[in-house]
Amino acid sequence: MSAKHFAGRLPSAWRRAFSTSSPFKKPVTKNGAGSERAWFNPAYRQPGWTGRSVVALTATAGLLGFGLAAASLQGPPKRAVTLLDSKMPTPQYASMDELEDALKEIRREISKKGEEEDIISTDPEDLLSHGYSEWSTTNPDGLPVAVAYPRSTEQVSTIARICHKYRVPIIPYSGGSSLEGNFSAPYGGISVDFAFMDQIIQFNKDDMDIVVQPSIGWQDLNEQLSRMGSGLFFPIDPGPSAKIGGMIGTNCSGTNAVRYGTMKDWVINLTVVLADGTVIKTRRRPRKSSAGYNLNGLFVGSEGTLGLVTEATLKLAVVPEEFSVAVVTFPTIRDAASVAAEVMQTGIPIAAMEIMDEVQMRVVNLGGATAPRVWKEMPTLFFKFAGTKGGVKENISRVQAITKRNKGSNFEFAKDLREQQLLWSARKESLWSMLAMRKEGEEVWSTDVAVPFSRLADIIEISKKEMDDLGLFASILGHIGDGNFHESIMYNRQNKEELDKVQKCVKNMVQRALDMEGTCTGEHAIGWGKKDSLLLEVGPDTLAVMKQIKSSLDPLWIMNPGKIMDIP
Repeated sequence: MSAKHFAGRLPSAWRRAFSTSSPFKKPVTKNGAGSERAWFNPAYRQPGWTGRSVVALTATAGLLGFGLAAASLQGPPKRAVTLLDSKMPTPQYASMDELEDALKEIRREISKKGEEEDIISTDPEDLLSHGYSEWSTTNPDGLPVAVAYPRSTEQVSTIARICHKYRVPIIPYSGGSSLEGNFSAPYGGISVDFAFMDQIIQFNKDDMDIVVQPSIGWQDLNEQLSRMGSGLFFPIDPGPSAKIGGMIGTNCSGTNAVRYGTMKDWVINLTVVLADGTVIKTRRRPRKSSAGYNLNGLFVGSEGTLGLVTEATLKLAVVPEEFSVAVVTFPTIRDAASVAAEVMQTGIPIAAMEIMDEVQMRVVNLGGATAPRVWKEMPTLFFKFAGTKGGVKENISRVQAITKRNKGSNFEFAKDLREQQLLWSARKESLWSMLAMRKEGEEVWSTDVAVPFSRLADIIEISKKEMDDLGLFASILGHIGDGNFHESIMYNRQNKEELDKVQKCVKNMVQRALDMEGTCTGEHAIGWGKKDSLLLEVGPDTLAVMKQIKSSLDPLWIMNPGKIMDIP
C-alpha cells in the first residue's frame, strides 16, 4: 500500500486534507474501522479524576449497595445482579475540529515549556507507517491523524491530558514489530512514538538494576552494558527490533524464556502516564515488596490500554561464565517435541531450547541469511547452554543422551563464539528468511499459542498435519521449552481460497491449544487480531472484569482503543 492511498484508511469523518508543511521528520533508528458516527457529540464530556469525582463514585457505590440490599429484602430476583452487569457508555471521540484544536493546544503547551522543535507530524508516510504493518496478521481500516514524538515524561503527560480533554484516542508506538495489529489505529487519533526516549537514565550496578526509557532496544541495552564492562545483561530476547516499551506492553519473552522467564519477571518499577495525564510510579526499587496491589502485573501485558510507560526499572542478570550452542536433527517433528518435553521433565538447566521443522530449515537455506552454512532440512532442535564450564559440559552430555534415545542424529555443538553465533543464527533469522521469500502480493501470517509442555508433541504434530493437508506453504518454529510455538504461513490475501485456508488453520490451532488447557498467545499478545480468541480462553465474566479495570483507569476509552477488547 503506497502513502498516496493512506487517506482511504482514515476514519471517514477525518478524510480531509492535512497540512504537511511541518519540517518534522521521524528519526531513523538502527533497528529498524472506525465509522463516522463515532466522531460526533462534541457536548459529551467526562470529568477528570478529582476528589469530588472520587466522592461521587463512592456515594454511587454506596447507593448501589443499599439498593441491592433493599431488593434482597423483597425476595431474590430471577438472576442475581453483579458488578459485571454494569453498563458502560459507548465512547464518543473527538470531531475533526476538536482534533485540530487538540493538536494546536499540544503544540502551544509544548512550545511554551521550551521545546523549540515541533513534536507533531502529519506527514502521510508517517501516518501510514504508524497505522499499517507488513508484520501484522491483521490491519484494521484506519490510520492515526497525527504522530507525536515526545522527549520526556512531562511531554507525554501533556499530550495525554489534552487528548483526554478532547477525547482523542492515543496509540503507543515503540519498535513497530508487533504481530497482532497492536499499534493499529482503527479509531484514528494520535500515535505516540517514543523514538526520542531511548536512553539509560540510571544504572545501579551494585543493585543489578537499570532505569531506561521505553524506546531503547534490548540489543542496544545489552551492547551498552557490555561496553561498560558491567558483567551484567538483560536476558529477555524477542525479535531483534523489539524495544523495551513494546516488550512491556505485550509481556514478551523470546528464546531465553525457558531459563529467564518473560518480561513480567524482570520489571521492578514503571513510570506510567495515565489517560488523563496523571503520572504514577507502580512501586519503588527493591526487588521484592508486598506493599499494596501489584500494579506492575496490571500494566505489563496491557498493550497501552491502561497507560503509557515512559520509564522502566529492570532487573539485570549476571553474564554466565560459559556458553555453548548445540543443534540436533530428528526424523519427525514429534520426535523433536518429545525430546524437548523429556529435557524439561528431567530438570536439565538449559538456557534456551528452540524447534524448527523441515520447512523452516529449507526456508533458511533458500533465504541465504546464514550462508555459506547449509542446514539439513529436517526437524531440528537448537539448544543453548549457560553456566560454569563444568555445568555446561555435564548438561551437554545429558542432553546428548536424551536425544540419542529419541532418534536424534547429527548432534553438533559449537567450539567457540563464532560457531555459537553461526549455529544460533538459523533460529534468529527464521522469520526474516520467510519474509524474504514473499512474492508480489504475498504475506506471512505469523501467530503463536502455548500449551503445557506435556501436550506440545500432540499439538505440533496435529497442527503440522493440518497445514500439510490444506496445501499451505507453512512452517512451525518456537520456544519449545516453555510450550510455546509459532506457525508462519505464506499466502496471498487477495486469493479468497488461500485466505480461508489460513484463517481456518489458525482458528483450529487456537481452539486445539485451548482444548489442551493452553493459551491463544504465548508472547504476541492480543492486539486487534485475537480478541475473539481471548473471549474463548477466559470467558465473558473474566473479560468483563478486564473491561471494568479498563473503564476505571480510562473512562473515555481513549487509550489504544479496540485492543484486547472491543469498545463498549
